[in-house]
Amino acid sequence: MTRFLKSESNPGGRRLEDILMEIRADVLIRCTKISDDVRPEALHVMNNNVKILEHLTAAIELAQDSTQLLDRAFGPSEAEHGGPPRIGVA
Repeated sequence: MTRFLKSESNPGGRRLEDILMEIRADVLIRCTKISDDVRPEALHVMNNNVKILEHLTAAIELAQDSTQLLDRAFGPSEAEHGGPPRIGVA
Protein backbone atom coordinates (compact mmCIF):
# COMPACT_ATOMS: atom_id res chain seq x y z
CA MET A 1 0.00 0.00 0.00
CA THR A 2 1.27 3.45 -0.84
CA ARG A 3 1.14 5.98 1.93
CA PHE A 4 0.91 9.24 -0.01
CA LEU A 5 0.45 8.34 -3.66
CA LYS A 6 -2.76 7.44 -5.44
CA SER A 7 -3.10 3.71 -5.98
CA GLU A 8 -5.65 0.92 -6.03
CA SER A 9 -5.16 0.47 -2.28
CA ASN A 10 -5.01 4.23 -1.62
CA PRO A 11 -7.61 5.84 -3.89
CA GLY A 12 -7.54 9.02 -1.80
CA GLY A 13 -3.84 9.48 -2.42
CA ARG A 14 -2.29 12.23 -4.48
CA ARG A 15 -0.28 12.45 -7.68
CA LEU A 16 3.48 12.60 -7.22
CA GLU A 17 3.79 15.90 -9.10
CA ASP A 18 1.17 17.51 -6.83
CA ILE A 19 3.06 16.51 -3.69
CA LEU A 20 6.36 17.71 -5.13
CA MET A 21 4.83 21.06 -6.14
CA GLU A 22 3.55 21.56 -2.61
CA ILE A 23 7.00 20.81 -1.18
CA ARG A 24 8.57 23.20 -3.69
CA ALA A 25 6.16 25.94 -2.59
CA ASP A 26 7.16 25.39 1.05
CA VAL A 27 10.86 25.64 0.19
CA LEU A 28 10.19 28.89 -1.70
CA ILE A 29 8.43 30.32 1.35
CA ARG A 30 11.44 29.43 3.49
CA CYS A 31 13.73 31.10 0.96
CA THR A 32 11.81 34.37 1.16
CA LYS A 33 12.14 34.35 4.94
CA ILE A 34 15.94 34.19 4.80
CA SER A 35 16.52 36.20 1.61
CA ASP A 36 17.76 39.30 3.46
CA ASP A 37 20.05 37.41 5.86
CA VAL A 38 23.65 37.82 4.72
CA ARG A 39 25.29 35.70 7.38
CA PRO A 40 27.40 32.89 5.89
CA GLU A 41 25.16 30.20 7.33
CA ALA A 42 22.04 31.75 5.82
CA LEU A 43 23.75 32.16 2.45
CA HIS A 44 24.84 28.53 2.56
CA VAL A 45 21.30 27.38 3.36
CA MET A 46 19.92 29.58 0.57
CA ASN A 47 22.38 28.07 -1.91
CA ASN A 48 21.34 24.59 -0.81
CA ASN A 49 17.66 25.52 -1.13
CA VAL A 50 18.20 26.81 -4.67
CA LYS A 51 19.78 23.48 -5.62
CA ILE A 52 16.93 21.60 -3.94
CA LEU A 53 14.42 23.72 -5.89
CA GLU A 54 16.20 22.80 -9.13
CA HIS A 55 16.01 19.10 -8.26
CA LEU A 56 12.35 19.39 -7.25
CA THR A 57 11.53 21.13 -10.53
CA ALA A 58 13.26 18.38 -12.49
CA ALA A 59 11.38 15.74 -10.49
CA ILE A 60 8.06 17.52 -11.09
CA GLU A 61 8.74 17.59 -14.83
CA LEU A 62 9.55 13.87 -14.84
CA ALA A 63 6.42 13.02 -12.86
CA GLN A 64 4.27 15.14 -15.17
CA ASP A 65 5.84 13.46 -18.19
CA SER A 66 5.02 10.01 -16.78
CA THR A 67 1.43 11.04 -16.07
CA GLN A 68 1.01 12.44 -19.58
CA LEU A 69 2.48 9.26 -21.11
CA LEU A 70 0.13 7.04 -19.10
CA ASP A 71 -2.85 9.26 -19.92
CA ARG A 72 -2.07 9.07 -23.66
CA ALA A 73 -1.42 5.34 -23.65
CA PHE A 74 -4.11 4.10 -21.25
CA GLY A 75 -6.51 6.96 -20.58
CA PRO A 76 -7.14 8.63 -17.23
CA SER A 77 -6.32 6.78 -14.04
CA GLU A 78 -9.20 5.04 -12.32
CA ALA A 79 -7.25 4.61 -9.05
CA GLU A 80 -9.41 7.06 -7.12
CA HIS A 81 -12.42 4.89 -7.96
CA GLY A 82 -10.66 1.69 -6.89
CA GLY A 83 -9.66 0.80 -10.45
CA PRO A 84 -6.62 -1.28 -11.33
CA PRO A 85 -3.23 0.27 -11.98
CA ARG A 86 -2.57 1.28 -15.55
CA ILE A 87 0.82 -0.47 -15.52
CA GLY A 88 2.35 -3.00 -13.18
CA VAL A 89 0.52 -5.08 -10.61
CA ALA A 90 -1.78 -4.09 -7.79
